[in-house]
Amino acid sequence: MLRTSHRMKFALAVFCLTYITQGCLGAGIMDNIVFAVNCGGEAHTDSNGIRYRKDYLKAGIASDYGRNSDIYRVPREDMILYQTERYDLQKFSYDIDISDDGDYVVWMKFAEVWFNGPNMKVFQVLLDDEHSIIDELDIFSKVGRLTAHDEYIPFQIKNGRLVVKGRSSSYSGKLRVTFQRLDHRDNPKINALIIWRGSIDQIPQLPPIPQMDSPDEPLDEEEEEYEESAAKPTNLKRNLKTSGPKIVDPYAEDQSSSFMPLLIAVAIILPTIFCLCRL
Repeated sequence: MLRTSHRMKFALAVFCLTYITQGCLGAGIMDNIVFAVNCGGEAHTDSNGIRYRKDYLKAGIASDYGRNSDIYRVPREDMILYQTERYDLQKFSYDIDISDDGDYVVWMKFAEVWFNGPNMKVFQVLLDDEHSIIDELDIFSKVGRLTAHDEYIPFQIKNGRLVVKGRSSSYSGKLRVTFQRLDHRDNPKINALIIWRGSIDQIPQLPPIPQMDSPDEPLDEEEEEYEESAAKPTNLKRNLKTSGPKIVDPYAEDQSSSFMPLLIAVAIILPTIFCLCRL
């Protein structure tokens, strides 16, 4: 009983420590979050502890078509951030109150869940209608289909000015992020939007995209050994299933039956020749 009690206390202590640690980490990362919305979807807290609000925007169209598929490159619990989206036939904007001077990052989450090729959905992203922060975004060209892709654009607010990529403009205290269609290509969209206070190197990054091995790359030693061993003949009998009806193998029959007519002919001819020689 004593040992069981100690184990229960230890397990409870570990649980409490884990819960407190996760809570502290979540609270710490939320100190950097000025704004976070799950575009086209419901409120969600992700694996990093970031709390996203439910999408409140009236402009544009909310869609959850992406929920039909899994999204690569993210934990399962965070797929929802890339499965829901907001899009529009022309353009739409989020207006965000930011009053304090400082360094910030527009952090945008995307996933292509519809198109199977590049140069189909290509659009522009603007800040305050003055700064083009992404001239042509083609999600499929970046990562392919059903794969998470994040964009990070740093900017500054300083003395009533918005500074982006070395250019500044007047700032009123409300940041506008606009997603705008380009020419004949498909509708602009966004899956989740965050305004981060700080620098890009503080932001949790997506893992790298797994690369497929090139057929031209040389095999390593283990693979070479495997290929060599696989190429060696073996005495093991393999049961291979073939298609089509079974055909009788003409060579599988007993070959002795083909010699019977020859033996009979020899038995008849030899006595005949012997009798002729005696005459």
